[in-house]
Amino acid sequence: MAFKLFTPITHLQIPIFHSQFLQPTPVFPSSSLPTNLLSSKLHSRQKSSVCINSLKQETLQSPTPTSTSSNKLVLVIGGTGGVGQLVVASLLDRDVKLRLLLRNPEKATTLFGEQEKDKLQVVKGDTRNSEDLDPSMFEGVTHVICSTGTTAFPSRRWDGDNTPERVDWEGVRNLVSALPRSLSRIILVSSVGVTKSNELPWSIMNLFGVLKYKKMGEDFVINSGLPYTIIRPGRLTDGPYTSYDLNTLLKATAGERRAVLIGQGDKLVGEVSRLVVAEACIQALNIDFTENQIYEINSVPGDGPGSDTEKWKELFKAAQLQKV
Repeated sequence: MAFKLFTPITHLQIPIFHSQFLQPTPVFPSSSLPTNLLSSKLHSRQKSSVCINSLKQETLQSPTPTSTSSNKLVLVIGGTGGVGQLVVASLLDRDVKLRLLLRNPEKATTLFGEQEKDKLQVVKGDTRNSEDLDPSMFEGVTHVICSTGTTAFPSRRWDGDNTPERVDWEGVRNLVSALPRSLSRIILVSSVGVTKSNELPWSIMNLFGVLKYKKMGEDFVINSGLPYTIIRPGRLTDGPYTSYDLNTLLKATAGERRAVLIGQGDKLVGEVSRLVVAEACIQALNIDFTENQIYEINSVPGDGPGSDTEKWKELFKAAQLQKV
């Protein structure tokens, strides 16, 4: 299949030292907005439909997802990033009402096409600036998925004060401080190795503080009193993408890394598909016992749980039992 990609932006490059770390055996181997906010005004309904159908066919490979409660409104932070755009596409496919908080709302137009306002709402804001986070942005929000991030080492992505301290610490702190106390769950995407930033090889990764600031963000979430789930992925694969054709990207990069490894205690190390991370975030929203838990996640070649909630429950539960 012919497809066009812009140059990928490298994410956290986490060295793989399998023999030094425990790796669990995979269970499944081989409401309208207030008027002062920006409404989503997106185009290309046909393109959006193809995008979502592609995600269903190429990514999930499992029974039709269980319908989600109609009263759920999920706020996604970082919804145009490598993991975030896949979270948004999957939730749209499942008819979950979404609100995106974006620095550049026009990006939503390119990625997700035209959507009804009661299905996808877009507001402009920057979590690095607490004054951007007006309480009206969070009206009606029941769940939050935060997948913001930047590179571990200085790069062009640091331009405009987009450093780990500003994004992974100050941005997360500002967001969590602004969230309503009635929130049902916040899902935070962090990283493996955050508890080992003074140990090799993690100390190399942490030369500019990325693991330290991610851990500070985690701790703020934990101490906030809000129900949370923290997902710590290994080195991210499959992107991130800057192509303007999400449909093509999903088909071309679904890959074979679908078998899922989940651990606890920051012992897991390796790689994980962004598609798997996105699905883990979505599944954690609906599994009660993942509340106030932290999970590391990797993926390996083989068949995985797709969007089957029962299989994800087994994976999450097995990780908790192994920790005990």
